[in-house]
Amino acid sequence: MGYTREERLDIGKKIYNNEISKSDAAIKYKISEGTARDYMRLYRDVNGLPPINRIQKEENTVKISIHSSEPDLSEYESMTKDELIKELVKSRIREARLKKGYEVKGDGAAKTVTIFDNWNMK
Repeated sequence: MGYTREERLDIGKKIYNNEISKSDAAIKYKISEGTARDYMRLYRDVNGLPPINRIQKEENTVKISIHSSEPDLSEYESMTKDELIKELVKSRIREARLKKGYEVKGDGAAKTVTIFDNWNMK
């Protein structure tokens, strides 16, 4: 089924403005998703609009916590030399495990092991 230029621009406008998704437009107007994408690009180019950056789904987003540049050393100041050495060993073990792709939290019966996928390593 062919659409006039005005109809194509209207479909493209709805997709560009997130009123309808490309897949929903493909079903509703009986066109392929690629054609729906082309209609959206046509609308964008005719009106001189910038490409829109789609936000990834929340489940695929990796959140990274940023630590302050000034670490809180008050906890370590009250430790003995043996306690500091134990903490250093723990941190090196944790670092080595992260490099291998897993993390261990807790101990004994409450121990949990988190294995990371290859896509978020390196």
